[in-house]
Amino acid sequence: MTDILMPKATAVWLVDNTSLSFEQIADFCGLHPLEVRGIADGDVARDIRGVDPVTGGQLTREELEKAQDNPDYRMKAVVSRHAELLKPSKTGPKYTPVSRRQDRPDAISWFVRNHPEVTDAQIAKLLGTTKSTIESVRNRTHWNSANIKPVDPVTLGLIGQLQLDEIVKKAADKKAKDDAKNGGAALQSIQTEPEEPEFVPEERVRPGAEPTAESVFGKND
Repeated sequence: MTDILMPKATAVWLVDNTSLSFEQIADFCGLHPLEVRGIADGDVARDIRGVDPVTGGQLTREELEKAQDNPDYRMKAVVSRHAELLKPSKTGPKYTPVSRRQDRPDAISWFVRNHPEVTDAQIAKLLGTTKSTIESVRNRTHWNSANIKPVDPVTLGLIGQLQLDEIVKKAADKKAKDDAKNGGAALQSIQTEPEEPEFVPEERVRPGAEPTAESVFGKND
C-alpha cells in the first residue's frame, strides 16, 4: 500500500461509488476496516466530501475494475508526484566539513580581538563550538595557536552577515546597559566630604565705625 492524499476523503468516494469490500478500501486508504464501516454507516467522516482517486491520478481504472471483480485483490496506488512533494523531507544532523571546522579558531580569534563584548556562550552557539575551545584560543593554549589568525566569520562562510550584525548589536546593547547600571551605582556610592566653614576672625571694630587711637592702642590712664 502506497500513501495517498486525503485517505478518508478517498475512502468516502470508494464507499459511495464502488462495490469494493471494506477490507479492500481500508487496505488502499491505509485505514482500519472498522473505520471504513463507520464511514459506510455515516458515523465517521460525515462532513468529508469524497475525492475520486481515479481522476486524481492515484488509481487507474483497470486497478479499480480488477478489484471489484475479485474481492481478494488489493489495489496498488499510482505514485503521485504531488504526494511525493508533500512528504516531509528528512534532514540529517548538521555536518560541518573538516575545512570549515579548521576555520573556527580563526573566527573565534576574530571575535575575541574585535568584539570582546560578545560572550563566550554567544560565540559558542553562533559558531557551533565549545567554551573550552574559545578559552584556549583566547589564552593561546590551543594546539594550533601558531597558525590561528583573526578572520571574519562571514568571510569564512561560517555565518551570514545578518547573523553577525544581530549578535554584535545584542552584545553591544547589553554592555551599554551594564555599564550604565554599574556607573550609576558607583556615582551613588561616592560620598562628598562637607566643606569646612571658612574661618573669619572676630572683628574688634564695629562695621562702619571709624577707627580711633583709643581703639587701636588702647586707653591710656
